[in-house]
Amino acid sequence: MENAKGKEDVSGIDLPSSLAHCSLVESEVAKPINDEPSQSPKSTKSKDAKRSKPTKKTQQQPLEGVQVGNQSLMGSEPKRNSSLPDFILQRNKLFDELKQKQDTEILSKPHPEINIVIDLGRGNERALIAKAWESTPVSFLKDLKGEIGPDIVVAKVDGKELWDLDRPLERNCRLSYLPFGSPEGRHVFWHSSAHVLGEAAECQYEKCLLSHGPPVEQGFFYDMALDEEQVVHQADWRPLEDKASKYVKDKQPFERLHVSLPDLKTMFGYSKYKMYYIENLLPKEGSTVYKCGTLVDLCLGPHIQNTNKIKAFKIMKNSSCYFRGDKDDDSLQRIYGVAFPDKKGMVDHQKFLEEAAKRDHRKIGVDQELFFFNELSPGSVFLLAHGTRIFNALQKLLRSEYHKRGYQEVQSPNMYDVDLWKTSGHWRHYQEDMFKLDVEKRIYALKPMNCPGHCLIFRHRERSYRELPLRMADFGVLHRNEASGALNGLTRVRKFQQDDTHIFCTQEQVTQEIEGLFDFLRCIYGLFGFPFKLKLSTRPEKYLGNIETWNVAESKLRDALNSFKEAGGADWELNEGDGAFYGPKIDITISDALNREHQCATIQLDFQLPQNFALEFMTGESSAKPKKDGEAEAETNTTVNGSSKEPGPGRARPVMIHRAIIGSFERFMAILTEHFAGKWPFWLSPRQVLVIPVMPSVNDYVDEVQRVFHQAEFYVDTDKSSNTMQWKIRNGQQRQYNFVFVVGAQEENSRSVNIRNRDDQNTQSKGELVPLDVALKALIALRDDRKLVNAI
Repeated sequence: MENAKGKEDVSGIDLPSSLAHCSLVESEVAKPINDEPSQSPKSTKSKDAKRSKPTKKTQQQPLEGVQVGNQSLMGSEPKRNSSLPDFILQRNKLFDELKQKQDTEILSKPHPEINIVIDLGRGNERALIAKAWESTPVSFLKDLKGEIGPDIVVAKVDGKELWDLDRPLERNCRLSYLPFGSPEGRHVFWHSSAHVLGEAAECQYEKCLLSHGPPVEQGFFYDMALDEEQVVHQADWRPLEDKASKYVKDKQPFERLHVSLPDLKTMFGYSKYKMYYIENLLPKEGSTVYKCGTLVDLCLGPHIQNTNKIKAFKIMKNSSCYFRGDKDDDSLQRIYGVAFPDKKGMVDHQKFLEEAAKRDHRKIGVDQELFFFNELSPGSVFLLAHGTRIFNALQKLLRSEYHKRGYQEVQSPNMYDVDLWKTSGHWRHYQEDMFKLDVEKRIYALKPMNCPGHCLIFRHRERSYRELPLRMADFGVLHRNEASGALNGLTRVRKFQQDDTHIFCTQEQVTQEIEGLFDFLRCIYGLFGFPFKLKLSTRPEKYLGNIETWNVAESKLRDALNSFKEAGGADWELNEGDGAFYGPKIDITISDALNREHQCATIQLDFQLPQNFALEFMTGESSAKPKKDGEAEAETNTTVNGSSKEPGPGRARPVMIHRAIIGSFERFMAILTEHFAGKWPFWLSPRQVLVIPVMPSVNDYVDEVQRVFHQAEFYVDTDKSSNTMQWKIRNGQQRQYNFVFVVGAQEENSRSVNIRNRDDQNTQSKGELVPLDVALKALIALRDDRKLVNAI
C-alpha cells in the first residue's frame, strides 16, 4: 500500500504554495516492476467523512456577450447534468456565480497601457505595448509565428511566475513561453491532464471524493475516496480513458477563479479532504480554483488553455494510499496516468517504459545478487558481497580524490541529544523525519545529516585562519524516518551513507572553493559519462541574515559559475528566489543513458549554522586573544536560530559550504545500475573475470590463473562445473563478467589466456590468445585508470 507522505514539492500543483510541506509520493510510473494491484482496503473513514451539502446561493443573472481575455462568459445558465451528484451541481453553480462576479470586476478595472518584453530565447527579445487586465500571453502568439515554437504550454512572467496563456496580464513585465519539452511546461501539461482524470473519476464513480492530483516525474496521478469497500480495478481504465477522450474533443477551457476562504468552505463543504486543506493549510485571503468541464478543484494552476491540447491520454496503473500519508487515516485509491500533446509522444513513452523496465535497478539487483530488503528492517538495504564491492569501489574513488584535494576524513556519532538539533534548528522543522530514542530520561535522535556534528568538531578547540579552508568529509551512517509508502528500492531508503562534506572557509575563499568543487564534479561525473547542468538559486522571500551578505555570496557564486563556463565547463541557469533560507545554493543535475535527470550534487552556502553554533576563528589581527582550553566549546549561542553575540576583535565567523557530489551511495548505485543496465565498467564491476577450463585436466592451471589475478586484487571466479563449455561461457556473459578467460592445453603450455570481451562481439567465437603477464598488466591499467570502455 502506498502512502502520500514523501518529499515532493506541491507548490503550484493542486494546492497553494503554503502547502509545500504537505508531502506527496509517486511510485515511479517509469518503473512498473513488481507493481501490486489495488487490494480492497478496510474502511478507515471516520464519522466526519459524511458529506455536508454546500449552502445554496441565489443564481445571479448571467452577463451576455462579455469576454475577458480569451474566455467568453456564458450567455445563459449552464446545462444541468442530472447524472451528477447534487454536491457537484451545487459546487459548480457557486463557481459560475463567483466567476461572473469576478469577470464583471475585471471589466470595470482601468485598462492602462503596459510594457511587455517578450523573451524569444538566445538573447533575442521583442517589446510590445499591451493593455492591463485585457491582453493575454496567447494574444501575442499570432505575431510571433516562426519565432516561438508551436507546442507552447504556458507562459512565465518575470522569470518567476508561471502564467496561464489565457490569463490577462496585470502589469509591466518580461514574458517568456514554455513548451511541453521544458520541465515546467511538461509539469503544467500533466497537471492539466490530472484534472481531466479527476473529472472522469467524478463521473465514473457515484460517490467519488477527490483528494489531490499532482504531476509527477513520468505523468500524473489522482487520489480519491470511493464509496465503502469500492476500489479501482483495471477494468475501469478503459471507461476512464473513453471519458477523457470525450472531454478532449469537447475542448473544455480551464477557467481560473480566486475564491475567499468562506466561499471555499461553501464550495467544498461536501469533502472532508478539501476541507482539511482549506481549514489547515490555506492563507486567510483564500486561494484559486480551476474549472474544467464539470470539475471544479482547489488548485494554484496554471493550466493549458483547453483539453483539446491533449492528443494522447493513457491510464498506467492504480494502487492504494493513505490520506496525508498517515496509516491511521483514510485509505484512498490512486490512479496514475500519462498524456502527451501528440500521439508520437505516447509511442516514444511506451518504448521508454520498456527500456526502463529492463534497466530497473530492483530487478538487476536481484539478478546480479547485489542487494535485498527484508520487512524486519524496512527501508534498510542488505548489501550482499557483490553490491558491497561496488559500494567500496565508489568510496575508494572518493577517498583517493579527497587525498589529492586536501580533505580530512572524520567520523562523528550516530546519535545526539536533541539539544543539538534544537541549536541547529532542525528540531523545529525536521523532527518528524528523525528516529527518536528515550535513553536514561533524555531524548536522543539518530542523525539524519552530518552538518551539526561537524560544527561541534570545528568548535571543539580554538581555530586559526591558517587552518582554513578546513574541508571535512564524513561517510557516516544516516537515518531518516521516511514514510513506508515512500520507500522505493535504493532510491528512497531510511538508512544510508553519503559523500557528505562541509568546508569551513573565509568569505574571501568562497569563490576558489566553489571552483574547486566544479573541478571535482567534472572529475567524478566524467568517469561515468554523466553530463551535468548547474542552476544557481538565489535569495528567497523569507531569509536569514542581511541583504549585503547575501549579495556578496550570490556574487561569488556567479563569479565561480562564469569562470567555470569560460574554462569550457557547462553553462548555468538562474533560479531566482529558490535558495535555502540560510544561503544561496547551486543545484547540479546529471542525465543518465535514458536522458532522465537526477539531482545528486548540491553546493550550499550557509551563514546560519556558524551563527547558531557560535563558530569563529582567529583572523591574525593583533587584537585577537587565544581562548583558554574548553572556552571555545563552552561558548555557544543561547537561542535557537538566532542571536549569539558577534565575534570579538580579531575574530570572525567562517562561511560553511555544504557539499555532496554523488549524494546517497544507495541512490547513486541505483542510478548507475540503470545507467549502465547492469554492464558495469571494469573498475567498478563486482564480477571482473571468469576463468573457464576447456577440459578437467587444466583445472590446476585455472586455479593458478585465479590466484595470480586474485593477488592483484581482482574479482575473479572460476567455473569448473560439469556443464558444457558453451553453457559456462553463456552463463558468464549473462552475469555480466567483463572478461571470460577460456583456457585449454594450448593456453596452459604457452602460459596464456584466451580472452572474450563482454562488449566486443568479435571476441565471442574465439577470443584473442594473450600471455598471462601481458593480460595482467593490461587489466591492472584498465582498472587503475578507471576507464569507461571495456577494452584492453
